[in-house]
Amino acid sequence: MNSTRRSVIARLFSTIAGLAGYSLVAQSQTPLKNDAQLLSTGASPDVTLYPGSIRYGNMVFVSGTGADAESVFEIKADTDFVLTKMEKRLLAAGSSMEKVLKVTVFLSDLADFEGMNEVYKGRFGKNPPVRSTVAVAKGGIPGKSIIEIECIGYV
Repeated sequence: MNSTRRSVIARLFSTIAGLAGYSLVAQSQTPLKNDAQLLSTGASPDVTLYPGSIRYGNMVFVSGTGADAESVFEIKADTDFVLTKMEKRLLAAGSSMEKVLKVTVFLSDLADFEGMNEVYKGRFGKNPPVRSTVAVAKGGIPGKSIIEIECIGYV
């Protein structure tokens, strides 16, 4: 009885997903690192610590990108620098700013929110990605940057 009910429920979800244009496919149990393409794009001098980005199938994950030593500690200039650096990582992975789906912005001071937004606006094309913005607590952003941005996109 339970297996019949599960089968009916599975067919129902599959039909609904199909009508919505989605495909329900079982996920492979293959570990991510066996299939992922680690890209050394400048996040860390030591890619064994963490790569600048990882490409897995058609997904691209770009690690936190900050101004670090290049920071001029002015939010507009540093935001522009970080977004330009992130765009280079996306292009190296075969993606682009227009293909970014999710962005997380870390600010060392929430007072920089408006200035960051001025530079951020329009950088991802006409359909911007979803975004979270977080003001970090004690200790700030690693690398002595006042802003760090990470993203998830596709190729």
